[in-house]
Amino acid sequence: MNGILKKIVSQKLEEVSRLKAEKAENLLKGAEGYSRKALDMRSSLSEKPIGIIAEFKRKSPSLGYINEGANPAEIAPAYLRAGAGAASILTDGPNFGGSLADLLAARRAAPNLPLLRKEFILDFIQIQQAKAYGADAVLLIAAMLDKSLCAELSEYAHELGLQVLLEIHSARELSHVNASIDMLGVNNRNLDTFETSYKTSLEMAADLPDTFLKVSESGIKTPQIAAELAAAGYGAFLIGEAFMSAGNPAAALGDFISKIGEGK
Repeated sequence: MNGILKKIVSQKLEEVSRLKAEKAENLLKGAEGYSRKALDMRSSLSEKPIGIIAEFKRKSPSLGYINEGANPAEIAPAYLRAGAGAASILTDGPNFGGSLADLLAARRAAPNLPLLRKEFILDFIQIQQAKAYGADAVLLIAAMLDKSLCAELSEYAHELGLQVLLEIHSARELSHVNASIDMLGVNNRNLDTFETSYKTSLEMAADLPDTFLKVSESGIKTPQIAAELAAAGYGAFLIGEAFMSAGNPAAALGDFISKIGEGK
């Protein structure tokens, strides 16, 4: 691990340390989201003709701001109306301009839309945050976790009623797959350089177990790319920049879906 990812991991370890010092766990367990029954994100995506996890993010380390003034309370319900099977909410502040307040705002504005907390998770307290602020699923990144911790975190997410999307970048990371994984994602973005190529998903398609909903993430810029990935066996696509860089993210999503259906 090096480059951007190493920097992010260092930031997250500091955040976790601060949360534990503040004894945030007690406050989180008293939050409104803790008693809420989570939505079934995997089923929501599988039941759609085209399963899209539409992402909400304001910026990225590679591009800077792409939609600085975006409002999750407006975009999340609009994504739902446009046909999204789920939404991914970036909660990292320093690198992506997000926050847990964005997750909560999306939850309140779109109570029937499954939400993924998109975060760099290293500790159980971050999963507690996801539950407290209204997520239905969490992202675990194999490149950041050893197999044992990955299994413990995914099991804990299930204990809280949350589903798990495990993100991998190479076939060797399939060793992180365990019984508590619900969806298996291939990130087309190199987390060291942040360069993207959807060919990564195509090259790995045959290696992925059919027992999981297969998700291709990042770099899916056109409906043609999504159609090619669907033909390779991917049942869902996590797409952010293609929508968030548009003037109207939900309209861009609706247009994207319609063009896949037309084979364009």
